[in-house]
Amino acid sequence: MENSPKVYKSTVRDVSFGTNVTIVEPVNLYECQISTGCFIGPFVEIQKGVVIGVNTKIQSHTFVCELVKIGSDCFIGHGVMFINDLFKEGGPANGDVTKWAKTTIGDNVSLGSNSTILPVNICSNVVIGAGSVVTRDIIEPGVYAGNPARFKRKIK
Repeated sequence: MENSPKVYKSTVRDVSFGTNVTIVEPVNLYECQISTGCFIGPFVEIQKGVVIGVNTKIQSHTFVCELVKIGSDCFIGHGVMFINDLFKEGGPANGDVTKWAKTTIGDNVSLGSNSTILPVNICSNVVIGAGSVVTRDIIEPGVYAGNPARFKRKIK
């Protein structure tokens, strides 16, 4: 008996693209919307139902899970992780979408490398420092950093 693994190749499937989009493979993009002027770096996964706004740049090794909407003119740094399962019932939702929560990112938002974004709303004109963990809604423009991310200063 042979022990052959199932191998899934990286893919771009059922994606709605605007014009002038750049993708650096390998990537996994499926059933999502990528708007005009976007850049998607290598080793990025963008899942079903995600919407990426105009002129947004997503750097390598980033994971954008279902139920995420990212605005226009955003910068998503290397290794940013979006989370949609908060283990509300004490364990993983195991793919039960009804137990997941959504994330909305406004326009002109910069998420620093290795940030983790839990299901939150982040208003427009925000900078999240590298390595930060965003656990609560951000309703005031400015710079935020830390674990959990906290307001540091206004943007000049």
